[in-house]
Amino acid sequence: MNAAVQGVLLGGGYALIACGLSLTFGVMRLVNLAHGDFAVCGAYLALVLAHWQHVPAWYTLPLLLPAAALAGAALHVTVLKRALRGGELSPVLVTFGLSVVIENLLLVYASADTRGLPGGAWSQASIALPGDVVVSWIRLTGLLTALVVLGGLQLLLARSAWGRRVRATADDPDTARLVGIRIRPLLAGVAAIAVATAALAGVFLGLISGFDPQSGGLILIFAFEAVVIGGIGSLWGTLIGGIALGLTQQLVGQWHAQYAVLAVHLLFLLVLAVRRWT
Repeated sequence: MNAAVQGVLLGGGYALIACGLSLTFGVMRLVNLAHGDFAVCGAYLALVLAHWQHVPAWYTLPLLLPAAALAGAALHVTVLKRALRGGELSPVLVTFGLSVVIENLLLVYASADTRGLPGGAWSQASIALPGDVVVSWIRLTGLLTALVVLGGLQLLLARSAWGRRVRATADDPDTARLVGIRIRPLLAGVAAIAVATAALAGVFLGLISGFDPQSGGLILIFAFEAVVIGGIGSLWGTLIGGIALGLTQQLVGQWHAQYAVLAVHLLFLLVLAVRRWT
């Protein structure tokens, strides 16, 4: 029972990481190979702000999230919009190159040392439940944050005028232009949200475990698997995919820790195989 609960909490963290990746692919048809590195950048920026202000890392979110959103919008205007015009392979190559640049810049300026974010007493607190189940407050907060972010984005896309324009652009960008939708600022807004959610996930990553400049690749793999398992472009599906990964990792780890991560990747391959033949 404890392993199942921990799996759901871990899956919420995976879903939060994958949220921005699902959004950019569903709207922009962009496979962002630098998404994990954006999360790592968010963790490093939170570390700098926390040391500067002498506060726990989660106090930095009011400064961190707007800065990440502005960086995402600027990135789209300067780099991604040109890549999207270059065909299907161009965004993959551009974001791969961006990932390599970010990783090496972090290695130069932050060193290869593993870091962690200061979370204060809250990051160490937990709740003891019946049946020897222990729930970490920070993991529980991560799951609740994932629910709020995914639910808020789903509501924004389904009920707002901005969301209708985004869905119209995702379905048929050429027709959206013909009816007067300004696609460039719209996609810049989507990129801003994606990078901000990646930075938010990076903060939780740094509070729960360590991170280093090369953590982005592993983060990207889990995020991509959660998106594919849950259904590409589906926000609630991303949550289901993340929880499926977390449950698999924890339950298999309860049996044999050595095979926990391998089981996650095998689940991903199994889902791909089933969808291929159905």
